[in-house]
Order: sequence, then structure tokens, then C-alpha cells
Amino acid sequence: MDEAVAVPLALRRQARIARRRIGKPLGEDAIDADRVWRPRLSGEPIELLLLGDSLAAGLGAERRKDTLGGRLAKGVARRTRRPVRLRTVAIVGSESPDLDAQPASLETDYLPHVAVIVVGGNDVTHRIPVSLSVQHLEDAIGWLHALGAGVVVGTCPDLGALRAVPQPLRSIASRLSRRLAAAQAQAAIEHGATAVDLRRAVGPMFFDEPEEMFSLDRFHPSALGYRRTAEALLPAVAAAAEEASAIAVGGALSPQLR
Repeated sequence: MDEAVAVPLALRRQARIARRRIGKPLGEDAIDADRVWRPRLSGEPIELLLLGDSLAAGLGAERRKDTLGGRLAKGVARRTRRPVRLRTVAIVGSESPDLDAQPASLETDYLPHVAVIVVGGNDVTHRIPVSLSVQHLEDAIGWLHALGAGVVVGTCPDLGALRAVPQPLRSIASRLSRRLAAAQAQAAIEHGATAVDLRRAVGPMFFDEPEEMFSLDRFHPSALGYRRTAEALLPAVAAAAEEASAIAVGGALSPQLR
């Protein structure tokens, strides 16, 4: 059989094996963590918006405070001494082309102060062209900026950490995810967003401590995995929140951003 035919066939077989190994023990719905976090703090809430895939949605966390959004909301509130209203439009299974439709559930007058985008894993597994992924990411950054939001992009994690995926598919997925992450980072920076390289920031922990960092499906982060991921994102998210909401200690949010 010609190699050009044999290799894709072999990879598809391995992909089926990986899906059987991983399964869907967590279901397809993440815990709803949307609420005002730290409501007793003074001032108007900072509006924090999460877009993207299952990582942004928090699938794998068993408590809402352990989701990525919950962790980030608590962290931003702690740093800014403001309550934080979390809105999550991220959807499990989403790819970058799905970013355009995710805000459809938001009120027409909703204005986020900071938005966090984490997407890419499904782009790799479904072989979405990098150029198409990046174009949709750039579009999302553009309309978020138009709403006045600071934007933080958590780049695609290294899928080589997924031990349930057999070789050589795992190595190929690792290479493709690194390529996408690099393109995402470049696009984010060029379009005025802040990029956080999740592969470098937390990837080694997922490689070295898979039993602790992954949830029971061995694909999505555990509570600890989300904690470490949030810690990597938090400095950029808090800085963007402070800048976009024009925070003054004890004062109100900038009127033009209300």
C-alpha cells in the first residue's frame, strides 16, 4: 500500500483506539461556575468572559470553584479587591471556528472588561488547518477589543502529555499542537492580545505528574490541573482586568466602560 494512504489509515485506527481508551466518563457538560465571585468586596464587578473549548469551560472539575473560570475569577478578585462577575460561553468540544458563535448567548449590551480564550486541542485532533484556526482567533480578538475588553489567549496545550493516546499518534499530536500554539501566540501578540504559553508554563507538570494533573478521563485537567493552569494565566488576566476596567482603589469603574 502506498505510504500516503497507509499512514493516514494507521493514524485513524490509532485515533479510534485513543477515543475508546479515553471515552467520556465526565459527560459533555461542565459545571456552571457563572456567578459574582467575592461579592462582598467593594465596587462594581469586573466582567470576566471565558471563550473556547472544554478547558475554558472547566470540564473535569468537580466543584465550580475548581474550574478555570472559578479559579481566575477568585484570583482576579483577590488581586484587584473587586468582585468579579464570571460569564462562560466556552463550549465543550469547540474548535477555533466556533468562537464566532459563542457570544450569541450574551446580552446585546454586555461589555466584558477582560476576555480569556483557550482553544486549540480539538483543532489538532480534527486536523483544522492552522491558518483557519488562527484566522478565527484573530477575528475573536478583534471583536472583543471592539467591545473594550482586554484579551488573554492561553495557547494550545501540548497534546503529547496524553498518555492514553498511543504512539506514534501522540508524538504527531504533540508536534501539531506545538505548531498551533506558536501560531496562536504570534497572532495574539500581533493583534494586541496577551499570549500565555501553556505548554511551557504548565506542560511539564502534566508530563511529570499525570495522575495528579489529569481528571479521571486522562484527557481533561483535574482540580489541580486547573489550579496550575489558572496560576499561569492569572498575572496576564489580572493585568488586563486592571487596565481595561480602569480600576482605582476604592473608586468606581471608568464610566465609559460601564
